[in-house]
Formats: sequence, structure tokens, C-alpha cells
Amino acid sequence: MKKILTIAVCLSVTLAVSAKTSVNIHADKGQQKINKEIYGQFAEHLGSCIYGGLWVGENSNIPNINGYRKDVFEALKNLSVPVLRWPGGCFADQYHWKDGIGPKEQRPSLRNNNWGGTMEDNSFGTHEFLNLCEMLGCEPYISGNVGSGSVQELSEWIEYMTCEEGTPMASLRKQNGRDKAWKVKYIGIGNEAWGCGGNMRPEYYSDIYRKYATYCHSYPYNRLYKIASGASDYDYDWTKILLDNIGFQANGYSLHYYTVTGWTGSKGSAIKFDNDQYYWTMGKCLEIEDVINKHSAMMDKKDPQKRIGLMVDEWGTWWDEEPGSIRGHLYQQNSMRDAMVASQTLDIFHRHADRVKMANIAQVVNVLQSMILTNDKGGMVLTPTYHVFEMYKGFQEATFLPLDMDGTATMTVKGDEHNAQRTFPLISASAAKKADGSIILAMTNVSLDKAEDIEFTFDSMNKIQQASGRILTCKNITDYNDFENPAKVIPTPFKGAKTSKNTVKVTLPAKSIVVLNIK
Repeated sequence: MKKILTIAVCLSVTLAVSAKTSVNIHADKGQQKINKEIYGQFAEHLGSCIYGGLWVGENSNIPNINGYRKDVFEALKNLSVPVLRWPGGCFADQYHWKDGIGPKEQRPSLRNNNWGGTMEDNSFGTHEFLNLCEMLGCEPYISGNVGSGSVQELSEWIEYMTCEEGTPMASLRKQNGRDKAWKVKYIGIGNEAWGCGGNMRPEYYSDIYRKYATYCHSYPYNRLYKIASGASDYDYDWTKILLDNIGFQANGYSLHYYTVTGWTGSKGSAIKFDNDQYYWTMGKCLEIEDVINKHSAMMDKKDPQKRIGLMVDEWGTWWDEEPGSIRGHLYQQNSMRDAMVASQTLDIFHRHADRVKMANIAQVVNVLQSMILTNDKGGMVLTPTYHVFEMYKGFQEATFLPLDMDGTATMTVKGDEHNAQRTFPLISASAAKKADGSIILAMTNVSLDKAEDIEFTFDSMNKIQQASGRILTCKNITDYNDFENPAKVIPTPFKGAKTSKNTVKVTLPAKSIVVLNIK
């Protein structure tokens, strides 16, 4: 998925500012909807994300619904997942969709060359994925094979999925048991074309994209949203060249950004880290805002009306694989530190919802910063990151409310080759107005040892009747949930909000995330 970079992690200095933070929320100035697709998920054929995570098969002893793990399905249903990306990632550019249709016993096996050389039986294919999306009520996002596939192959796949009748692929779909075409909006034309998707130059990929996009047809009742393989984090030249050569022939450009401590050597443990490493991670995750700003500025010159979406379809933390896990399966634990990355990143996406039209955290089950961990004994764990997504789901399709923050303490840490040092606030907040007129307010305190007094003032609101919600916190920032103790980090009721006229006063504990509903 990625490239090079080794960095030193070192805490520099804490700048103590005020012990009290003031936040003014402009409750009457909301204009931009927070696209629900910002809460998207990503399911790649990688490790046990698909097999053993989402899918166990109809004959498994693990409780399932037509082959889908029942506990995992119900947990994802509770998240209101809006969009799910599949089958990759790097895997997409070695995946040939016709191997994953028809009777399961007749499907050829596949060696997953990208991720550990694992053999897969192709029992989870197009029908299984699209049916799962229908059951979850989410939009499927298909990542097409450009690296080792052909224009005809992707064109026929779209026809198979979305053409109602009268064509060879529609007839083949009906022969395989699905009479009605699926609704498939999002089509990714390649993945990481600069890397595992073909090691292409942006000029070359631009021509490839134009060719593929020409034959990705929208059939009646299904209009495609075509996504070009965009940049890796700081590669602004890639975006510029795509804008010059593809322009509006793409509906969206992807962007990948991972919070890591290095691409070569050790990335560090997911659960064994010191305070310096923790604060460095906070600064690194927040740098995605600068990356979005720079890519967006380039897009604004070509597209001031913001018709082209920026799709952050891979993001999250990337740590070393857990000791004893299978090499190449990217199985990592998920601590309260990861929850902090999730909440602050979502706050950033909210602020940029005019350009960021989708985001897909990597990945949904058992891989990298996952929502869920499973084992082959039927055990399931909801991670701290899962709880952030569940607490935040009220932001989906709500109207973003701008806010001004003053007085919060800041932290400065030494940076990497892209940033000599990073200074960031210890408090993050986000607010939005829901369809029923209530306001959802999220706040994060990344300080390890200091609570923060915060006063929120809401313009245009005369009398706040209620402010209630939940808190996600922990004893130690390294705390996590596992199969022996699955509820070590879970949300609990928060009773620390005090209302007066148009204000809400909160004492936000150290290392905590609070989400309130305000009426």
C-alpha cells in the first residue's frame, strides 16, 4: 500500500496556555451537509477481514446469516455504515471478478500475492458482497482491476452488476441466481496506481483512466460516480497532473493517508507505546488537515464549484502486526490512542465536507484500525474505534456548524521530513444540526493528565433545555479491548454538562471523547 519513511519520535515542549477553553458555535450559520459517506468502511481481501471476519460460510459452526457472521453483521448494522469499499486495496488489481461468481464449488482458488500468499477459495465474490451491502443498507464501492485487468473486464463487470436485462452479462447474472440488477454508484478505476496498482507515472495513468472511464457505462436506473486513483498523502504533483489531464472526466479523486511512525522497519506497537510516541501520533493524525487543504487548493483552481469530490478512501493508523499473528495479514490491536485518532480525523472531515465527499477507514474487521476483531472460536470484540464511529453516527447528513475556539492549551512535537515540528491544540470539537433541530456536539481532550474546562456558547439559541450524552475514556491511554476483557474501553453516560441560557459548560476529563445531544 505504501512507500518509505523512517522517523524519530520525540516530544518537544508543552505550551501551557489557558486552563479554560471558550467555544462559540454559530448555530444559525450552518450551510454544508456532512456527507454520510465520510463514515465509510473498507473491506479488502487481506488477512481475516473477509474470511473469518465478514464471511464464515453457510456451513460454519459460528452463527451466521446466509454465511455472514451474525455478530459482525449486527455490529455493523448498528453503525449505520453508509458505504463499503471492496475488494481492495492492492488486492483489487489482481482480482478477476468472474472467478468469484457461479456455484461456489466450481470457483477457482486464488493465491493472495499481496498479503501473505494466503489461498482463498473465492466463496466471497460479487453476489456475496453486493447482497451484504443490500442487507446493511449501504452503498457498494467497487474498486476495479486496472493493474492486471482489462477495459473489457471492468466494463463487463459493471454490466453484470447494473444492467437489468438484454445483454450477455445481465443474462449471466440471472443464470447465477440474481434476476434484478444491483444499484452500484461508486466505481474506483484502479487503486494506488502510483504503487501496488501498477507503479505508473501520473501522465500514463491519466491516459489509462480516460480509456477505462470511456467504457464504464451507466445503465438505465444506475448512474456511476467514477473515482480516479489519486494521490498518496503529500504527492501534490500527482493531483496537479490528474487535474490537467483528467479534469472533470472523474467525479472524484482518491487520497490515501495513514498515521504511522515509519514505513520501513518497525512502525511501533499498537498497545505498547510511551507518552512521546502518543503525542507524536496526535500531531501526525492532525496533519491530514494540511494535506487536505493543499490538495483542495489545487482542486479549487480547476473546480471552484467543488464538483469533483476528494475521496479519502484509505485512512487510519498503521502499527506493527501483533506478535504471533500471520505475517502479511496486518492484524493489530486497537487502543484508546486509535480512538483519539478517529475522533479528531472525523472532526477534520466535517470541516471539509464541501470537498471531502467520502472517507473509508482501513479496515472494517481484523485489519489495521478496524471496527471489530474476531477469532475462529466465535469471539468478537468491538474496538475503541468502533465506539467512536457509533457515538459519532448522528453527524451523518447533519448540517455542519462553524465554531470558534479560544484559549485551549497546545502541544508541540518534533516532526518528520514533511514537517519540522507540529503544534496542535489539545482540544478538538465538532458540532452539527440534525434534521430534528437538535445539535450534536463532539469534543476530544488528548491531554494525558489535564482536564479542560470548556464553555460552549450557541449563537441564536435562547434557552438550552437539555445536554446529555456519553463519554469514552480509560485509565491508561494504552487500554484496549480483547477477547478476555471485551468491555475495558466502552462508552458510559456523561453527566458533566451544565446548561445555562445559551451555554453548555463541561469539564472534559483527560484522554476522553464526549458526544452530547443538545436540545
